Amino acid sequence: MAWPPIALYLLMVMTITPRHAGAAPRLPAGALRAQASSAEQQPLAKDEVMDLVAAGMDSAELAKKVEKLGINFEPTEAYLQALAKAGAQEVLLQALRNVNPKPLTRAQVLKLIAAGVPSARAAALVKQHGIDFQADDKYLHELSVAGADEALIAAVRGASKEVAGEMLVETSPGAAVYLDGELQGQADAKGELEVRPKLGAHAVKISLAGKQDFEQSVTISSREATRFEARLQDGAPSAGAVRENPRDGLKYVWLPAGTFLMGCSSGDNGCVDDEKPAHNVTLTQGFWIGQTEITVAAYKRFVQATGSSMPPEPKFNAQPLNSGWHDGAMPMVGLSWAMAQEYCVWAGGRLPTEAEWEYAARGGTTLARYDNLEDVAWYADNSGQSHIDSTAMWNQDQKTYFQKLGQNGDGIHAVAQKRPNPYGLFDMLGNASEWVRDWYDPHYYQNSPTQDPAGPPTGTQRILRGWCWFNSPFTIRVSHRGPSDPNVQGNACGARCVWSGNR
Repeated sequence: MAWPPIALYLLMVMTITPRHAGAAPRLPAGALRAQASSAEQQPLAKDEVMDLVAAGMDSAELAKKVEKLGINFEPTEAYLQALAKAGAQEVLLQALRNVNPKPLTRAQVLKLIAAGVPSARAAALVKQHGIDFQADDKYLHELSVAGADEALIAAVRGASKEVAGEMLVETSPGAAVYLDGELQGQADAKGELEVRPKLGAHAVKISLAGKQDFEQSVTISSREATRFEARLQDGAPSAGAVRENPRDGLKYVWLPAGTFLMGCSSGDNGCVDDEKPAHNVTLTQGFWIGQTEITVAAYKRFVQATGSSMPPEPKFNAQPLNSGWHDGAMPMVGLSWAMAQEYCVWAGGRLPTEAEWEYAARGGTTLARYDNLEDVAWYADNSGQSHIDSTAMWNQDQKTYFQKLGQNGDGIHAVAQKRPNPYGLFDMLGNASEWVRDWYDPHYYQNSPTQDPAGPPTGTQRILRGWCWFNSPFTIRVSHRGPSDPNVQGNACGARCVWSGNR
């Protein structure tokens, strides 16, 4: 009858000539497992290879098995040295190195070209070994200059997409960890989970019943392990809850997810084309937003913590609006878009999207202004020494408009002096104009998403909202959009942040 391979092997072991009288030789258990693996066409394990070497198996024969079956471990240099001491010959050691090749480094790929290796061969090596880095456009250009053809560059680009790093997530035990929307697993009893994301930027979301979701972006730039800490806060706060951010010292208000009518308000005759059409928008995630605009005092904390510097103090018609930045309760102005975003990131958040800003500004109302303008906003009519009619002044002579405002002493005022909107937010209209995150497109509302719109992907202008102390009532409306060069640092350019809520 036909004997199965493993039975033949065991029969061979039992009939082999004994080394010592009265005793049949016995292979180590690992060697027996290796023979079984061979019979079952399974990759060889680490201890199995070592046991076969120790049992005296011919290195050339074992090398053939390694090449045929492969191995399920990475042969480190320490392991190969141990094999050599156990009697392994170079033919086996080389087979082990070749069967589980290490990824090529940046320098090694360039060396292939410098050494004159044909591009087709170099491309094959890249596909076989892989690479241990992310090949950006700069590096690919460097390869091209060195002499790489399109086939090699394509191979490197393809291998780059497969490069994975390591990330150790530390969070609450049992928390579900999502990467780019896909579940990676749950944290163990220690609150840890290891994931292997590809190199590049990823969106991390961590959820656990009874806790607030944690969301943040992370960039994996190398194969080395990245530690990612995400401490979950207790359950979602109630609408209107107020919490102080310990980093910037400002208070933030919680706004729950919701749906509202964005764009030209009902009955508003001042709307222009970029505010139309009015359209329903749903924000699927609640968020913390600054109860006030960024103050001078808060920005000074940022400057001290980061080593940045204060911008030039604001002036209007050569007159200081906050001399020497002495009044810390004034809104921080003179900020470019990038300066505002940098501050918000430092504070643990970001600039709000245009949709988030308008949702917050409306305070649950549907009108052009959430309350009587005089009571809620500092604007041209009331921000100076005397109450004026700025609309009539503008219509009479636009050239002298700002001169007359200067003569009236118009300017910025300390935050939170006017009545807040129904969500408890101060100065959503007037005082300082507020940067939002979006690029500007005058036609964006015509086909913007109905859920969580984030604005156009690119553009040349950013958007200011709420407008400010020198504007007439026409622009002091919750739907008014103000496109602006993002590098502008005007004497009314400020911001308020959306905060992650993590302490």
